[in-house]
Amino acid sequence: PPPHPIDEFSAEDFRKLIDLNVVSYFLFSKYALPYLRLTEGSIINISSLVGNIGQGQAVTYCATKGAITSMTKALAIDESKYNVRVNSISPSNIWTPLFDSYLKTCPESEEVKKGFENNQLLGRFGTIQEIGQACLFLAADATFCTGIEINMSAGAELNYANKNMRPKAS
Repeated sequence: PPPHPIDEFSAEDFRKLIDLNVVSYFLFSKYALPYLRLTEGSIINISSLVGNIGQGQAVTYCATKGAITSMTKALAIDESKYNVRVNSISPSNIWTPLFDSYLKTCPESEEVKKGFENNQLLGRFGTIQEIGQACLFLAADATFCTGIEINMSAGAELNYANKNMRPKAS
């Protein structure tokens, strides 16, 4: 996510982010479960790598994504008795229209983009299609997976210690 220090984030903004990133997942699961229990279906939540490892100036975002990952694991335990599988995917930097919009606000957008790419061990952004392929795998009837989190990160977590997204405090 774009840098957003906690002291510049209001409680109201945090509540909106919780509604968007946590409550919506809760409500989807709550209302889909009666059908999924009958069909032995699957829930696939999209979290984020930073929900596990954190990121500077992204406390609120990281908190909501960590909640999704925890909710996924707890729900997998509860729903296993109905053979409902619950898993999550935690992407790192995925090229999306939202990411493109963010980069357009950066004065040195090409340099910023290169920095993000360099933090991925594979040297590039992931694609929406790659996330879709992981979803197809998790949704398949033959998948022997529940309560797992797939990091779609190109190894970024191995390089996050080098991530320099925020200036030093003065």
